Amino acid sequence: MQTIDYKVDKDGVALVTVDVKDKPMNVITPEFMDDVFEVAKKISADDKVKGAVVTSGKNSFMAGADLKEMVATFDQRNDAAEVYSWCRKLQQAYRALETCGKPVAAAINGTALGGGLELALACHYRVVGNNPKTKLGQPEVQIGLMPGAGGTQRLLRLMGIEAALRMNTEGKHIAPETALEMGFVNEVVEPGREVEAAKAWVLSSEETDAPWDRKGFKVPGGAGLMNPKAVQTQTFGAALMQKMTNHNYPAPLAIMSATYEGSVLPMDKALDVESKYFTQLLMDPTSRNMTRTLFLNKGAADKLVRRPEGPKKRLVTKLGILGAGMMGAGVAYVSAYAGMQVVLLDMSKDNAEKGKDYSRKLLQKRIDRGQMNADKAADILERIATTDNYDDLAGCELVIEAVFEDVGIKADVTAKTEAVIGDDAIFASNTSTLPITGLAKASKNPEQFIGIHFFSPVDKMPLVEVIVGEKTGEVAIAQALDYIQQIRKTPIVVNDSRGFYTSRVFGTYSKEGIMMLAEGVNPALIENVAKHAGMPVGPLAVTDEVSIELSYHVLKMTREGLGDDYVASSADGVITKFIEELDRKGKKSGKGFYDYPVDGRKHLWPGLAEHYPLADEQPDPEEVRKRILYVQAIDSVRCMDEGVVTHPADADIGSIFGWGFPPYTGGTISFIETVGLSKFVAEADRLAEKYGARFAVPDSLRSMAKKGETFYGRADAESHRSAA
Repeated sequence: MQTIDYKVDKDGVALVTVDVKDKPMNVITPEFMDDVFEVAKKISADDKVKGAVVTSGKNSFMAGADLKEMVATFDQRNDAAEVYSWCRKLQQAYRALETCGKPVAAAINGTALGGGLELALACHYRVVGNNPKTKLGQPEVQIGLMPGAGGTQRLLRLMGIEAALRMNTEGKHIAPETALEMGFVNEVVEPGREVEAAKAWVLSSEETDAPWDRKGFKVPGGAGLMNPKAVQTQTFGAALMQKMTNHNYPAPLAIMSATYEGSVLPMDKALDVESKYFTQLLMDPTSRNMTRTLFLNKGAADKLVRRPEGPKKRLVTKLGILGAGMMGAGVAYVSAYAGMQVVLLDMSKDNAEKGKDYSRKLLQKRIDRGQMNADKAADILERIATTDNYDDLAGCELVIEAVFEDVGIKADVTAKTEAVIGDDAIFASNTSTLPITGLAKASKNPEQFIGIHFFSPVDKMPLVEVIVGEKTGEVAIAQALDYIQQIRKTPIVVNDSRGFYTSRVFGTYSKEGIMMLAEGVNPALIENVAKHAGMPVGPLAVTDEVSIELSYHVLKMTREGLGDDYVASSADGVITKFIEELDRKGKKSGKGFYDYPVDGRKHLWPGLAEHYPLADEQPDPEEVRKRILYVQAIDSVRCMDEGVVTHPADADIGSIFGWGFPPYTGGTISFIETVGLSKFVAEADRLAEKYGARFAVPDSLRSMAKKGETFYGRADAESHRSAA
């Protein structure tokens, strides 16, 4: 056998050790499925074998399918019958083990997720080592899928419908002790004793089958088409799930359906139902999109796939931060938390201390929740030194500027900083809109000047955008990425441009919403359709949160920077009116597109109807949805055309983790591929004719559509050519 080592000891217990070669973790492969069938036959046929213990030859127990393989083969899966057969094979292999006629125990010696946990569930007894690093779970829903090797059916029979649904639809990782309490693990032992405990159970057990294969078995808590509790769980659960997913994510509802239907069927028929739902999801592009972007591409970014190979790794031990406002304070917190000494500088020591208060509040919350002890919190706070003296920046390997968005102010702090830091130190700007190449003109070392753009709130937002100026060198890029890895954020690397990638494309979202308002589209329709499409916040609400005043400031700076090249829009007039005439600056001031009562919930400002009367004919919600999603996707293509973004993976990661483009799409570029390039171009042409040139697709996209190309296909081809 290629993936399993099979040995029978002197006591007649078969030790089945899973060890998929050339893989850091055990994953499901075609060879593994064949080997499980063979193991089941060996256990059943050999009279000398009293039972078996299934364990792992690696530090972890087992993961699920190879996600790279799943994404790579997505486009070939056109035949539902073929996909169904592929899905059923693993399920049937596990079923063969479960019905082999001998007691089988799982010795879970590390993390078991997805198909790995399903292997353990197919055993009759489960022992897990109480290692804090060990996690158990069915996370398939997070990539648009569902458990497909019996996870929906065995969990409901072990835990009951409600608990199983919660576990499978949330996809959370679960600690061993919690798994024991939930009822899908039988025993928790000290790490290293898993096989010993599992073997002891096998030798003492008379169980040769699973409880659900015995006559009279009943699902814990009840099941059945007329069972009141089961019906209530399904009815209310389905309604709640639709509210949470807005019909954009098919996996949670498929899990509910398979669970409810399977609960009233014998196990083999129930497994067949699970396979059919799994097949539907596997053929849906949502799973491909989410797997590719949220796991594969993000994982590559976290491992610094865009880092130049030449420069040596250099960790930041002392970090300087200029500006103790919300962004600077957030950067100080995550950096000190990661173990760095931080110098937080502002115009006055008092201002800097106010910035440090942000860390004090966050750390106190962790203490109050039992997530951290007071001594550790004190150590983190001790790492943040506040100052108004630039001399204190001496010795910093990296300095991040987070001052007001003004070229003159940024130039001043750059000069003062470079006067005291070492020649090999990197200077980074946290600007969200101003071109790095222009800001670098104030630096005496432009090759060591780079953009590191954080998102607010820094402690919660996972993305950091690295912006490369015209003269930025490889050392600066490498060390910026090394720092981002230190603070455990996900980086994307983009080239310089006004607004870079994330701020620029995000701006098209809020701008389109404001333009629709100016046209007389009902603001409630704009906001609700946007959220139903999967955006976290409506375009008017998010403009309020960012602040209309900031949008006004950026508008003025952009006009000045572009001069005659600036293209005005109806949104400009709305923003200008709100600041210059209406004095409605956004959420912080308590009034913007929304009102923010001190003692009530926010609501759209009733005065909008007076200044922007509703048009007699309102657009169809689908039209509003297309305008919102298409305008962002088209500008992402422009960013790729202009070389601002160099790989579709960065565009997708940046759009989801940067400003909240709907995750089910896989990101702006994957959204285009899901629609289909030809269909997307045709629809964009219609939108451009009706609403304006912002919907006009670049010639490159039109050419790709004609050739039948895709962005990821082209990127893979270029990668192969480079490797050759």
